[in-house]
Amino acid sequence: MSTVERIALFIDGANLYASAKALGFDIDYKRLLREFQAKGRLIRAFYYTALVDDQEYSSIRPLVDWLDYNGYAVVTKPTKEFVDSTGRRKVKGNMDIELAVNAMEMAQHIDLMVLFSGDGDFRSLVEAMQRKGVRVAVVSTIATQPPMVADELRRQADEFVDLATLMARIGRDPGDRPVRSDNHRRAQFVAPVQQPVEEPVRE
Repeated sequence: MSTVERIALFIDGANLYASAKALGFDIDYKRLLREFQAKGRLIRAFYYTALVDDQEYSSIRPLVDWLDYNGYAVVTKPTKEFVDSTGRRKVKGNMDIELAVNAMEMAQHIDLMVLFSGDGDFRSLVEAMQRKGVRVAVVSTIATQPPMVADELRRQADEFVDLATLMARIGRDPGDRPVRSDNHRRAQFVAPVQQPVEEPVRE
């Protein structure tokens, strides 16, 4: 990557969490930001996640608040609850449209889009960004069984970065403990770990 490239990160929160969990590590979001700031001019780092609105406390809220104050543009929306055909309660929180709209709006301002997701639904978005002259790197993993990235998305991308190769550079130090919400000084330095109550159901 060129040091003058204009870069934007688009992080599918639930998808990245699932990939990192499958690889057995936690993301250090401060280190992740630094990693890409070193590769070019980081224009924006978007983080997308759905929030359970009716809960007094959401386990992902501390992470969302931390990201908001530490260099990320956080995009959220309430989850929708439904009952599937077997009678099981499900939570749906798909952020694909929000991510796609932001990416298209940013296209003329960036040279490289870094998409943290393995969702095959994004293949059409990647193709559209490429038509606008934007290079696209997809970050996910094929080191798990099954792989976390859809084959069609990996083939469409200009570059595929396996999350497993970034573990040493963006993984949380095992010595770091999740922050307490009342420990503001420490919260400036260590991001909480994302712990979704239930994985959003894919469309």
